[in-house]
Amino acid sequence: MDHVIDLRDDYIKLGQALKAAGLVESGVDAKFAIVDGLVKVNGVVEIQRGKKLYSGDKVEFEGNNIEIR
Repeated sequence: MDHVIDLRDDYIKLGQALKAAGLVESGVDAKFAIVDGLVKVNGVVEIQRGKKLYSGDKVEFEGNNIEIR
């Protein structure tokens, strides 16, 4: 499933993006998914929960895609 997040600021953090797209229920769930290496940003596994995402970035998690705009 594809999700789009329209930025209100210059960036959104990876954990916040997962929550905003409804792919995790809490920040704790986001943390574990990221630390466990289950999330990719622009095709590369990302393990930093605070990774800043900017317009044009793409996130993959459990068969879901998030586009940041």
